[in-house]
This record gives sequence, structure tokens and C-alpha cells, in this order.
Amino acid sequence: MHEQERDFLCVVRDAFRAFARRSSIVLGTAWAFAFAILIIAVWAATGPKFHYSDTWQLIINTGTTIVTFLMVFVIQNTQNRDGKAIQLKLDELIRALKGARNKLVDLEDLSDEELKKLEKEFQRLHKQSQETDTHVAKTESRH
Repeated sequence: MHEQERDFLCVVRDAFRAFARRSSIVLGTAWAFAFAILIIAVWAATGPKFHYSDTWQLIINTGTTIVTFLMVFVIQNTQNRDGKAIQLKLDELIRALKGARNKLVDLEDLSDEELKKLEKEFQRLHKQSQETDTHVAKTESRH
């Protein structure tokens, strides 16, 4: 029973992942935006016919609420997958580069305090780098 339940969950997860990916591709186009504008224009144009009634307003409110609610899950799924893929690619680059600090591989698992500390370290390194660059530029301009 447990194996069948797991298989079912995997099928549902894979189906949603495929749906979310295709949806984000289609709904992220200019055509989808134009279609949404068209729906709003048609709705607005029908206002006088329905005397701008509560029902007429409820139609657009309900429709946009449902679409927004569902899109939250699609967008979140897509962002989670993209974020994970980017993280894995960056981890691979860090591991592959000589001199890179492998402790940076799992930054997303650090606490907020640890991230702040690391951010300050990188700000310090950046400032040092700028000072070195300025010093080198001045030395080169003298020659």
C-alpha cells in the first residue's frame, strides 16, 4: 500500500511540475497579457448592458481571485525549481574553481546572522579590492 501511495504522489508531483512549467511558458508571453487585456476590455464594454450591477462586478472579481489563487502555486513551483537549478549550477562552479571556498556551496542553509557576517566579509573584500585597484591605477599613471 505504501509503495502505491508513493507512486501516486510521484505521478501527481510530476504532472503538476509539467503543468506548472508549460503554464509559466505560455502565461509569461505577450499574447497571454494581450488576452487578459481583451477579457478586461470585453468585461468593461458589457458594463452598460448590465447596468454596472453587483453581479457584473462580481464576475471579474471572482474570476481574477480564482486565477490569482491558482497562479500563486504555479509561480511558486516554477520559482522553486529555477532557484534549485541555479543553486546547483552555482555549487558546481564553486566546486570546479581552484581557490574557491567550498564552504560557500551551501549558503542557502546558513542562518540570517551567518549570512550577514559573510556579507560583511565580502563588503570588506570588495573595499580592499577597490583600494588596491585605485593604488595600481595611480602607480601606472605615474609611469
